[in-house]
Amino acid sequence: MSDPTRPKGPKIIAVANQKGGVGKTTTTINVAAALVEEGKRVLIVDIDPQGNASTGLGVEAEQRDKTTYDLLLDEAPLSEIIQETEIDGLLIAPATTDLSSADIEMVSNEKRSFLLHDALRQPEIDRYRLEFILIDCPPSLNLLTVNAMVAAHSVLVPLQSEFFALEGLSQLMLTIRDLRQTANPELRIEGVVMTMSDKRNNLAQQVESDARAYLGDLVFRTVIPRNVRVSEAPSFAMPVLDYDPLSKGAQAYRALAREMLGIMTPETA
Repeated sequence: MSDPTRPKGPKIIAVANQKGGVGKTTTTINVAAALVEEGKRVLIVDIDPQGNASTGLGVEAEQRDKTTYDLLLDEAPLSEIIQETEIDGLLIAPATTDLSSADIEMVSNEKRSFLLHDALRQPEIDRYRLEFILIDCPPSLNLLTVNAMVAAHSVLVPLQSEFFALEGLSQLMLTIRDLRQTANPELRIEGVVMTMSDKRNNLAQQVESDARAYLGDLVFRTVIPRNVRVSEAPSFAMPVLDYDPLSKGAQAYRALAREMLGIMTPETA
C-alpha cells in the first residue's frame, strides 16, 4: 500500500527509439538541461551500455564506481549511483559497458521487467526533490528498454528526418501498445520530436509531413534542426545550451522543453 504522506514522485520519461543515430542521447541531455533552465530538478538515468549520456555530461569512466548496472542487478541504493553534474539541478545515474550483459542476467529474474520501475520508486528518491527523470534507452527494443517503458509514465521518441524512419517507428508503437496491455497500463506517448532536420532537404520535409499526417498531434511542433553546435557540444561534455546558448540547436531544445511543459496537465507540469 502506498504511503499517503510521501511527496508525489517525479514524472518519468523514457527517451526511446530502437534505431540508432536519431539523436536520442542528444535529446535526453538537452531536454534535461532545458528543463533545468525552467527551474526543474532533473535526473538522467543512463541505461545505454555505450554510456554516452554519462560521457556527454562529463562523468568519466573512472568516476563510475557504481552504475545503473548495480541499480538493476544488485539492487544498489540510489545514493550510491546518482551523481551531481556540472549543471546545478541536473543529476545523473551513469552507465558503463557492464550493462551489455544485463539482458542475459535479467532473464532469470521473475521481476525482470520491473527492476528499474522498483529502483526508481525507492523512498530514497524523495531526498533528491526531483521533478523529472529522463531515461536514456539503448538503440534497441531489448529488456533494458522494456524496463524503461515499464518504469516510465511516458515515452519521448526522437525521429530523424530520413527514409525508413516511420517504418521503425511502427515497431516501437506496437511495443508500447503491448506494454500498455500487460505491464504498464498508464504508459502513454509523450510525443515524437523530429531531429536532425534540414529544411533545405526535400526528403526531410516529406518525412516530417508524413509523420504529422500519420501521427497528428503526437508530433511536437518544435523541430530540432541539423546543427553543428549540437554535434560539437558532447565532445566538450556539455549540453548545447551551455556550449552555445544562442545556437539554433539550443533554442530548439528550449522550445521543445517549453512545449513539453505546456502540454502537461496542471497536476504534472
